[in-house]
Amino acid sequence: MKLSSAVVLLSVFALPAFATQVEVTYDSFYDNSATSLSNVACSNGVNGLLTKGYTTFGSLPSFPNIGGIPNLTWNSTLCGTCWNLQYTTPTGTHESIYITAVDAAYTFNLSLEAFNELTDNTGVAAGKVTATATQAAESFCGM
Repeated sequence: MKLSSAVVLLSVFALPAFATQVEVTYDSFYDNSATSLSNVACSNGVNGLLTKGYTTFGSLPSFPNIGGIPNLTWNSTLCGTCWNLQYTTPTGTHESIYITAVDAAYTFNLSLEAFNELTDNTGVAAGKVTATATQAAESFCGM
């Protein structure tokens, strides 16, 4: 009886992954594999990517699927988090990608290559799209 009560109690407090509608934009700054991580918010500090052994955008396992996300600041615990973005194109095609958070941004601001993958090359003309974002296990981004 005690074990079943504990399981019920734990399941009540388990945190499910919440999907959120987000604006997604792009910046070709994130497309250069040689760019040093010292140029982004997730540079150094305890939570920085440099302190985890990554040096450039290209050294990240998920490159070019990287970008900035809202609420991330220097040395944030959001540095290196993995996000699943899902988007439905104007023709009804469902696309899904995983990106690694490396920088601060007002939107989910991706590399152009990641943005094109997410939008099936339909989003650049609009400049931004609305997608669904869900935080995922870092392993989905190779971290």
